[in-house]
Amino acid sequence: MELSGASTIVTGAASGIGEAIAQRLLERGASVVIGDLDGDRLAETAARLSASHPGRVSYVAGDASDASHVAALIEAAGEVDAYFANAGVFKGFGLEATDDEWALSWDVNVKAHVVAARALVPGWVSRGRGCFVSTASAAGLLTQLGSPTYSTTKHAAVGFAEWLAATYGDRGVQVCCLCPMGVRTDMLVEGETSAVGDARLGMKSVVSAGETLSPLAVADVLLEAVVAGTFFALPHADVGAMYARKAANADHWIAGMQRFRASLE
Repeated sequence: MELSGASTIVTGAASGIGEAIAQRLLERGASVVIGDLDGDRLAETAARLSASHPGRVSYVAGDASDASHVAALIEAAGEVDAYFANAGVFKGFGLEATDDEWALSWDVNVKAHVVAARALVPGWVSRGRGCFVSTASAAGLLTQLGSPTYSTTKHAAVGFAEWLAATYGDRGVQVCCLCPMGVRTDMLVEGETSAVGDARLGMKSVVSAGETLSPLAVADVLLEAVVAGTFFALPHADVGAMYARKAANADHWIAGMQRFRASLE
């Protein structure tokens, strides 16, 4: 996909990976509409990005899983070339995860992708082009210690992206799935400092498994994958090898994860 001149939307973009994706898109010549639930922080981010890229940044605050909000993002962007479904939550730990935490995780980590695809994919098929980018996680390929909600919903996010690619990839709709491990974001810091033991375990497992990258480094890998037209964007190269080992021998993989968990507790 050619990013220069593209009309794009990035959700969960007030900070972290979403903000970094928006910045790199702007640097490549795209226009960007950013969304986030935190309206005040989103406005600050939009102002910061607009200072360097005047006239190419808009923002709409709201819930990425709400169809009316997605419609507002699309209206602000006009003819959308690429949608980056990046909003995500890390809520719910152990079997004590509440029904509300499960519901929130499904809504933001999975349903938000479905809502956006419903709104955009039919039109992309009609015009023969468009790009849907799903921010999942290495947890969606491997697993996430500590948080069943995050692990399960990120697996679902990967599954939905695969389904989109299998169903529409030969009809003009490019699909890319981002699956990083540790990234230095507010989500990671909040997990590391949480009063909940399983939350700390989850983030300790992430930072122990590989290098913790900056959001901009992750955005760079993602946009290279988008330009190249590859399905997976894996900022941590080891994730691909880990995924292959898991598929080759699930029992061996699970035993290794049990040992890893015990070493961190």
